[in-house]
Parts: sequence; C-alpha cells; structure tokens
Amino acid sequence: MHIEVAKSIHVDGIVNLQKLCFPSPFPEDCLWTSDHIERHLATFPLGQFVAIVDGIVVGSASSLIITEESWRSHSGWMKTTGGFLFENHDREGTTLYGADISVHPAFRGRGIAKQLYLSRFELVVSSHLDRFGTACRTPGWLEWQVARRDATYPEYCLAVVNGLVRDRTLTPLLRCGLQYHGVIENYMEDNESGDGAALLEWKP
Repeated sequence: MHIEVAKSIHVDGIVNLQKLCFPSPFPEDCLWTSDHIERHLATFPLGQFVAIVDGIVVGSASSLIITEESWRSHSGWMKTTGGFLFENHDREGTTLYGADISVHPAFRGRGIAKQLYLSRFELVVSSHLDRFGTACRTPGWLEWQVARRDATYPEYCLAVVNGLVRDRTLTPLLRCGLQYHGVIENYMEDNESGDGAALLEWKP
C-alpha cells in the first residue's frame, strides 16, 4: 500500500470507493461524483490523497484550506466547505480542513486511514498552516442512543473519547492524534450520527 496525491486517473476509483464506504442509510446525494472530484483536483490538487493497493484505490482523503473565521465558527459541512465543489477553499487560510476520508471496508484495520491522516499532517507543516481540523461522523451513535433514550449526543462523544465506547470512525481518529473539541449539532444529514459530528483538531 502506498499514499499519493490524487490525479485524474483516480477519479473513478474514488467515486466507487464512496459507494462502498457510505451505504444506506447514508444519503446517496451526499456522495462524491466524478465532477466533484475533478473540481477538487483543479482547486487544490495537493490536498487530495489516495491509498493504492495493486493499482486499486482503497482509500481517499479530500481536503481544502479554510480561513480562521470559518474554522472558529464551527458551522455545518456545507457552510464550512462551500459545498461539494469546495467553493470556500482559500489559499490564504489557516486551516487544512478534512472534508472526507474513506477506506475500503475490506482493507480497514491496516493503518490506511492513519497514513492518510499523516499525509494531511505533513501538508499542514509544509504549507505553514496553523492546524488540521475536521468534524467526524459518529456512526455508532444511533445504536447507542436507542438503548439509552435519555442520552445526549455530547454524552456519547465523551464516552468514546474516554474509552468507554468504541465508535468505528471517531475512535480510530483519536488514536491518530486528533484532539476532541466538542460537537457540532446539525453538521450534515446523517441519521447514524444524529446529524451531528465530533469536532477534532491537530496542531504541529
């Protein structure tokens, strides 16, 4: 497995990977299309990474640079990124923002996500940015909440942070060195996560 900056030859692989990584009930209209990926490559080519095994895209990470104001506002996905075409990318910004990361289900547990994050961290350093920031979906929330109907979303995220519960997305990111900074309610349409997300940050 190796990580490289994404190119046009990887577009179809990234789109197919999205379908495998985010099945129903995740909304299909929130998945990348080839037009989206091509725009990301044109807008900020250095911020798009893929993981390749035997010529196949088994992981991808999509990023943009946002302003300090955008980072501190902790808004929803659409407002933060400017939508699927990354219209809020600002080369003079302070924060490398992780808009998406995907790892093929058959290749999880092999450190691919960690290597993608390390590539992002290296980009933060080489680009002299203040931080890497993202908002992480928490697909374990729905099942956990059904069993504890009086529980709140922040309580779930804190339980994951404190190691009392394992979330298949948030837990690995915490192990990558990202720090938890609270939650964003109504981050994006995502039933499994209660439409919320955990706010995460890494600083060099």
